[in-house]
Order: sequence, then structure tokens, then C-alpha cells
Amino acid sequence: MHSKAGKKNERVDFLFQTRLKIIQSDDLFPFSLDSVLLSRFVYVPIRQGRLVDLCTGNGAVPFLLSQRTRGRITGVEIQPEVCDLAVRGAALNCLEDQVNFICGDAKKLPEKMGRHLCDVVTCNPPYFTKEAARDTKMNPHLAVARHEILITLTDVVRTAALLLKQGGRLAMVHRPERLAEILSVMQESGIEPKKLQMIHPRKGRQANMLLIEGTAGGRPGLTVLPPIVVYDRNGHYTEDVWPEK
Repeated sequence: MHSKAGKKNERVDFLFQTRLKIIQSDDLFPFSLDSVLLSRFVYVPIRQGRLVDLCTGNGAVPFLLSQRTRGRITGVEIQPEVCDLAVRGAALNCLEDQVNFICGDAKKLPEKMGRHLCDVVTCNPPYFTKEAARDTKMNPHLAVARHEILITLTDVVRTAALLLKQGGRLAMVHRPERLAEILSVMQESGIEPKKLQMIHPRKGRQANMLLIEGTAGGRPGLTVLPPIVVYDRNGHYTEDVWPEK
């Protein structure tokens, strides 16, 4: 569904396979399948809990997580124009009592919210290094969303480690070429990698995304789940992505 939102170049879409709505702007980074798969992959407490989504964008992950948990969910987004979409999206979905958004630097969140109080931290972070952004002339909002200009992988993991309770979970979606770095920084930060799943665009193609979850203070032992294949030979979503109801 596409319909006009409140400001120029905005539209309202349905979130992937739900009746939830999300406000998008042609000038800002849209939500993607990455966020949908992350919201399905992560462990969440069903009845209660405190969840945080770093680099939340226009709120896709918090909105989708609200369908799986009754816990309180906070999204953090540093770009005011993007955070505004998320705040208005929460109102549009009547989720203000469960989901709230903070406009600010995620790295400062532990001092703002308090340390070691969260059950779950999720993040769909910038995938590419700051140096890669210098080779492009992209929209600055897109550059911040895609490149580590304002936050790095290490920042994300260390911030999550400060937010999480003992036994709390960090879940991220990222790129396979950075897996060794992800595993290293998680362990250095006291978050033990526990669950890994590769995402392939098509059968027989190399993975282009991964999902990973770790436990704060967890014991060693990593489970590798069967891979997700996004498209079938006809270019349609597979049941991994769009399960039959």
C-alpha cells in the first residue's frame, strides 16, 4: 500500500506481511528486508522485558518486534528527520504505550537509560566503513545510514554490552565479509556469539547478509542455523522469507 503522509515526498507503506504501517520518505533511507529478517531472528521475551533498537531508522524493527513481545521497546536514531518518521509511525500504529523513540547518539544511551538494564538489543547498523563513503556522492542521509560515519561496528557492540543484563541478547544483521570482525569484537566486549544464520539472495549464490545473536556473559558454543534463501528461480520470495499462512 502507498498513500500520502504528512510531508513532502513522504508516503505510508504497509510493513512486510503485516498490517503495520510505516512512514517513508523519498529523501531518506527506507526500511529493507534486512530489518524484517532481524526482527524475526532475534529472541524476545514474550510477556515483558526491556528492548532497545540501535540505529532504528524509521522504526521498522521496533514496530515488527511489537508483534512478538509485550515488552517495552525503545528505538534510538541520531538523524532528527529520520527519527521524526519513527515517532509519527508509532502514533499511526497506536503503539505509543509500548514503543518510544529517542533522537540522539546511541553511544550515549547507557548513561541516559542506565547500564545493564536491557533484555535485548537489536541493530541494523551501517555496513560499510567511513572510508568507503568518500568514494561516493550519495545523499548525506543515505551515507550516514550505510557507512560508519557516526557509529562503528565496535561502537554498536560495546554500547550493547553496557546496556544488556547478564544473559541479555544482542542481535544484528550485517555483511558476511565482516564476520571475523563481528565475532572478535563481540567476544572482546563480553558477548558470546551463540546463533548465526547466513542469507543468500538465490540458491547457489554467495551469502550477502548474515544474522547473528550473542549472549552477554554467555558460555562458548555457536549454533549455525540453516541458511535463508531470499528469491526462487522465478524471482519470487521463497517460503524462508514469505511463509505461507
